[in-house]
Amino acid sequence: MQFQIAVHTDVGIRKSTNQDSLAVREAETPAGQVLMAVLCDGMGGLAKGELASATIIRAFTAWFEEELPLLLSRADRWEEIRYQWDRKVKELNQTILEYGWGHNIQLGSTLTVLLFLENGEYLISHVGDCRAYQMEKGMLVQLTTDQTLVASEVRLGRLTPEQAAVDPRRNILLQCVGASKVVEPEYISGKGQQGQRYLLCSDGFRHEITPEEILTWCSAENSPGEESMQKGLAYLTELCKSRGETDNISAILITLG
Repeated sequence: MQFQIAVHTDVGIRKSTNQDSLAVREAETPAGQVLMAVLCDGMGGLAKGELASATIIRAFTAWFEEELPLLLSRADRWEEIRYQWDRKVKELNQTILEYGWGHNIQLGSTLTVLLFLENGEYLISHVGDCRAYQMEKGMLVQLTTDQTLVASEVRLGRLTPEQAAVDPRRNILLQCVGASKVVEPEYISGKGQQGQRYLLCSDGFRHEITPEEILTWCSAENSPGEESMQKGLAYLTELCKSRGETDNISAILITLG
């Protein structure tokens, strides 16, 4: 499996710091290429959210470099990866919580991490309201579940998606790494196929644009190659800003080749 990758992040029109953190790591293994993409949206104001999100990024990139190579030949590798991720998220939650208590501040971060192994199989671990999408044949499929108050209200039938999009409570998270006493990540697994494209994005990337606009500027049919992928993310970021998005804006786009 080969990968084409584009990454874009922007502080936005209002905030003084970018509290989003993101990373993409790729490695050649005896069986083929593997890739991990991580996107975190920090919260806590000023440098606090940036500290939380960057702490999570560092932990997962260290895991990719130090722990993953030991797992790739195991028959139970997916079970062990999920176990290690679950333990890591809970350890990070406790570490950030204790830091906040010790400094009398509240901080935290969302987390969406996507790992592809050499045969196209993938695993996603997700906490919060960043999103992972799959794009194929003119469709944009949301793989993750928004862990927000309004998304829960939609699932319960108390709000319509249109009402949730403008609800003032739309940024209230049900759980967050470092700000929740207990964190239970969502896990999604599947197998990607050649030509499919995957998008990880912060909520700032998606609030002011439509699924149709994402497909127009980011689908494999409309933006082949890494250069056009990069231009698509940059264009949509500027479109978000022109429509008044006040949050940081970040996205990672991956094509399976």
